[in-house]
Amino acid sequence: MTQLSTNQDFIDLENRVAAHNYSPLPVVVEHAEGIWVTDVEGRRYLDALSGYSALNFGHRHPALVQAAKDQLDRSTLTSRAFHNDQLGPFCAALSELVGKDMILPMNTGAEAVETALKIARKWGYLVKGVEADMAEIIVMDGNFHGRTTTIISFSDDPEARDHYGPYTQGFVSVPYGDLAAVEAAIHDNTVAVLVEPIQGEQGVKIPKEGFLPGLRELCTDRNVLMVADEIQAGLGRVGTTLACQYEGVEADVYTLGKALGGGIVPVSAVAADADVMGVITPGTHGSTFGGNPLAAAVGKAVCDLLASGGHQENARAWRASSARPWRPSSGRASRRCGCAACGPASTSTPGCCPARRPARRSRSRACWPRTRTARRSGWPRR
Repeated sequence: MTQLSTNQDFIDLENRVAAHNYSPLPVVVEHAEGIWVTDVEGRRYLDALSGYSALNFGHRHPALVQAAKDQLDRSTLTSRAFHNDQLGPFCAALSELVGKDMILPMNTGAEAVETALKIARKWGYLVKGVEADMAEIIVMDGNFHGRTTTIISFSDDPEARDHYGPYTQGFVSVPYGDLAAVEAAIHDNTVAVLVEPIQGEQGVKIPKEGFLPGLRELCTDRNVLMVADEIQAGLGRVGTTLACQYEGVEADVYTLGKALGGGIVPVSAVAADADVMGVITPGTHGSTFGGNPLAAAVGKAVCDLLASGGHQENARAWRASSARPWRPSSGRASRRCGCAACGPASTSTPGCCPARRPARRSRSRACWPRTRTARRSGWPRR
């Protein structure tokens, strides 16, 4: 094979031998640490994409890397035919962190959502008493929960959905944040409402204040499970451990992923109390790699970081500083773009951040805002 040295060399090879299911930026990352990545040609970039929220602690956080290294020297996979010494401590730490009785570990976020859908349906049949094969789950317009066949069946994104039919039945979609629409859609066969506390695929969409508390009350009144997909918005990103907690809401079921693996290994999980999770019994659900010792060791280290509250406090401080009216002092050096290295955002005028200096724009594209227009022209997608 010809020696590869430039970004374009690696891109050409990837385009030739890898499926074209992504259209990445023309940057080939070779090294990453904290908020910075370096490409194969030695250019340094501020990584404002953060692995689509999988890198809540930055690249290669020392505590998480050490946890992985320590476990690599001991055991990595046992299969669930055996117990391992990492699964129990991980589940206990995550259970305490999110306030739920039980944890079902998986690998990817989509797996966690699929698992939650199965749990909700089975709970509906065995606990609520819904007629066999009649369970319905309410979802939200503009949702993103993954790209499995079932999940894209209730997506309204044509790129994710088109040409993959026939689609899985049993889902009703309503406008995001519309409590009246949710209430109108609930009937005797409704077993769950699946909601992202903050949507993040087609722009960042935050529901009106009071929607999540109102949804919680409605689900309780109608005996319907509130399933919160916290895979992207959760685990400290909004200043609380879970995004639902921002309005003091506790869901019945949480799906977790992305940052749960610390940017090192795929780790996801479903969290619920025993009266819901109890419908899962031996043989009814599983995963070869779910709950493996390496993933569990890293996942517990993530829980330990979040248990300190420091990362949540950082997010709250950042939000508070960004929300304050900003008045630039004289001089270009004070102008900031709003990235983590600079602090509160200002106008688009270039200034102290290298990411906004025209002379270095080609080196800092990862700091540009992720708009729908940019995405359509090739901006990376989840």
